[in-house]
Amino acid sequence: MQTQTEAREPPRNGALAPEGAESAGKASSVRWRIFGVVFLITLINLVDRISLSIAMPTIAREFALSPAMQGLVLSSFFWSYALLQIPGGWLIDRFGPRRVVAGATLLWGMFQTLLGVASGGLSMLLLRVGLGGAEAPLFPAGSKLNALWLSRHERARGAVLMDAGSPLGAALGGLAISNLILAFGSWRMAFIVAGLTTIACGWLAWHYLRDDPARHPGVNEAELRHIRGSGAPSAGAAPHDGSGAKLPLYSTLAMCIGRMSWAMIFFGLLTWGPSYLTQARGLSLQQIGTSTFFIFLCGTLGSLTGGFLCDALCHRGGSRGKIVKGMILVSGLVTLVVLAALPAISSALEAVAVLCVAAFFLMWGSLYWSLPSLLAAPRRVGLLGALMNCAGSIGGISIPLITGLVLQRTGSFDVVLHFYSACALVYIIGSIAIDLRRTF
Repeated sequence: MQTQTEAREPPRNGALAPEGAESAGKASSVRWRIFGVVFLITLINLVDRISLSIAMPTIAREFALSPAMQGLVLSSFFWSYALLQIPGGWLIDRFGPRRVVAGATLLWGMFQTLLGVASGGLSMLLLRVGLGGAEAPLFPAGSKLNALWLSRHERARGAVLMDAGSPLGAALGGLAISNLILAFGSWRMAFIVAGLTTIACGWLAWHYLRDDPARHPGVNEAELRHIRGSGAPSAGAAPHDGSGAKLPLYSTLAMCIGRMSWAMIFFGLLTWGPSYLTQARGLSLQQIGTSTFFIFLCGTLGSLTGGFLCDALCHRGGSRGKIVKGMILVSGLVTLVVLAALPAISSALEAVAVLCVAAFFLMWGSLYWSLPSLLAAPRRVGLLGALMNCAGSIGGISIPLITGLVLQRTGSFDVVLHFYSACALVYIIGSIAIDLRRTF
């Protein structure tokens, strides 16, 4: 088996030739293609996650599921997803993101396909546990690729290109799954189609991703100099000093609290949003698909806008740590105000519009994925990303259960929205406490 310190591989048959090979001074752009593939896989990832939320009103009637049981099934994905974050981070640092991403994508595609033949709430719960475990390493692997492939001045864009696939996947997934259910007259066929598409993406990940730019046949010397000369580490690089072997405890804890609170809002909208639009706003299945599309499309635009704006501000000479933190705080403040105002809005159309605004600024929180490479040395980025994602997963576990129990007890989504507003406040407090005065 090749190691990550080996020389560059020669181009294989069928591989893309380096861009600008005819001109030694022009850098190829393989690093952005790498993140294009990561973007696509995260998009598919969220299509698979949201498929159950979109189909839940139909499934709940078919399987006679109570609100509490619906919350349990929606939460089950995150049990294994959280549990396997740290082992997944270790696997990424040990074996490299390429192998882990490709294997994980193939495996979760299989679980998504099998969900199409679930026979009841229990079998669906168990398959969602399998799906969550298989998806666990994806985002920490993306954070590792960010550290390995991008210069310091490009990492905010890399972080949001990776994370923007999440809201876009939710947007397209809501639209696609609802229309597939209507077209086939069956939620089962919709799940099977989504699963087979995911399996195809696993092959793409293995074919194109590499753990080290120097080993990708499409990277020319100019691009390699750009990446290495701007501070990106090689795949096997050691930290620049002894302090890099340790994670910053205080900032790691603050980052995890902030990310967990952010995730409770995001996954609350993702898992219970369609039911909110049905029960509280009276929308039909087709209207739910359309509304979900626009809400999470705004989230995608917010994620991309935040990343490109962050890099542009840093390019003008601003402190990256201060800019990242400031933008995350704006994200939390706007989200808090919007969620607190939502219960007072009576019009369904206005409520969807307000949720679009909330999603836009909430997804500036994608900048959290630039934090592991700022706070930790290269050999610890995978682990720190896994710890952060584990905290987010704990939020993902708890919020569907809390929402389901609150609804069963009160029958009102207004109380749920007040709780989400409180989560936004904790998101702000945790983000303020992260120390970004010294970064890698």
